[in-house]
Amino acid sequence: MKVLVLMGSPRKGNTFRACEEFREHLQKICPTEFEYAWLKDAHIDPCKGCMVCFSRGEEKCPSHDDDVHCIVQKMLAADGVIFASPVYSINVSGLMKNFIDRISYIGHRPRFFGKPAFFLVTAGIIGTDETLEYLKIITWAWGFECAGTAGLISQFGPVPRERAETNKKQLRDGAERFSLALLRTGPESPGLKRVLHFYGMRPTFTELEKISPADFRYWKDHGWLSPDVQYFMDVPLNPLYLAIGKMVEMLARRQVRKDLIQPADGPG
Repeated sequence: MKVLVLMGSPRKGNTFRACEEFREHLQKICPTEFEYAWLKDAHIDPCKGCMVCFSRGEEKCPSHDDDVHCIVQKMLAADGVIFASPVYSINVSGLMKNFIDRISYIGHRPRFFGKPAFFLVTAGIIGTDETLEYLKIITWAWGFECAGTAGLISQFGPVPRERAETNKKQLRDGAERFSLALLRTGPESPGLKRVLHFYGMRPTFTELEKISPADFRYWKDHGWLSPDVQYFMDVPLNPLYLAIGKMVEMLARRQVRKDLIQPADGPG
């Protein structure tokens, strides 16, 4: 098993040490090869907010020649990804946030279905819950499956024994949960939220061929625009979820078409 650690810390401090402890627990359960992608060492230009990646494709990004594409390929090649970051101002580090911003187009063109992700954050006192929730929301839209979290409090100065034991338990329990996801054969049947995600997005990109050709092309190339395709992957679907999804798709298509109607010119 190959695990990629997307490291959002600018130094080998608490977050790195926690990842190493996590690695030791995980490797006792299942053979895993760890690779660290240190964002501090990568050439990643800041997002310019030009929206070109959304409408025309990520290959048209003005900063396409930096290291973002290479890191995404490493994420795709890995069996699982660990998102690791210190908590800065109740959120991920600037290094991690910039990388997330640069690949935000994946929310429109998801590609990590069936791939487990583990989220590890460290904070001095507060902010772990909010930061973990942010990471789960973003990566869920990319297709990742949340396979565990660890929000560690390092405090300033010596960590009290009780807190240290809590941190260790999170890493140990997290490694067990992550290993189960890594060793599982085949994707699981999606829940209602996943199904609604598919049926809510499909009519949008079906109707936006001229406005967002990159999104339209991606969905078409994956076969997702075909009415015969029921989900992102060929997996069993709950019949009730499927029926609800088709109803949502019908309502979403009607709304998208309504929103795209241009106002008529006035008299004259």
